[in-house]
Amino acid sequence: MSVLIVERPSTGVVLLRLNRPEARNALNLEVRKAIAAALNAAGADDSVRAAVITGNDIAFAAGADLRELYDASPVEQMKRGVHLLWDQVAAFPKPLIAAVNGFALGGGCELALHADIIIAGEGAKFGQPEVGVGILPGGSGTQRLTRAVGKYKAMYLTLTGEMVSGRAAAEMGLASLVVPDAEVLSKALVIAERIAKLAPIAVQFTKEAVLRGEDSSLEAGLSLERKMLWLLLGTEDKREGMGAFLEKRKPDFKGK
Repeated sequence: MSVLIVERPSTGVVLLRLNRPEARNALNLEVRKAIAAALNAAGADDSVRAAVITGNDIAFAAGADLRELYDASPVEQMKRGVHLLWDQVAAFPKPLIAAVNGFALGGGCELALHADIIIAGEGAKFGQPEVGVGILPGGSGTQRLTRAVGKYKAMYLTLTGEMVSGRAAAEMGLASLVVPDAEVLSKALVIAERIAKLAPIAVQFTKEAVLRGEDSSLEAGLSLERKMLWLLLGTEDKREGMGAFLEKRKPDFKGK
């Protein structure tokens, strides 16, 4: 049985389903490698314009697989290269949407934090409970979570290990939207399909500008933004998009 199911539900969209139901989709090394490989393939495929990652009704991903960490020495963990797999997820150049039902804890919460848009079910449970087992959120939880929700909420979640609902996650900035549990995946796919119809170079540049600007000075971020705008003015998609607007028709973007 594959630990990750890859589907193409509509034109331009790839769907990744975590598939370890017996372990609540815990992230073992096999799952991590499969996610990285699937995103690398999607990133290199011009026909893919957006990706959605999800789990099942019980769990998006309930955390890291502690069986792999229990006897791991520092050197063994370093050689496993888990950090390099996280880097590959972060490097995915196209919009990534996390559709979260059930538990998104520890590594599962961190996986969602690597997405650009998070759609949370009302019954979802987000949390970073690592301190409860003697470690810390080591998949970017101390960093991405802080950037998403601010110092004081991040400190509360990481120091107490408390879980929060999908609605509370949205209120604190940990999710983009909260919807009824039964609508999570369909909403994520609708958003992905909408993005997939837009100009792919403009979408990619927008993602890059936001992410790079987030950790830069305002001056540096604005400089990057302007240069990307100037580059987009030279694309065929710009002429198609503006022409379609002026001619009152739908654009047909080619990614050129």
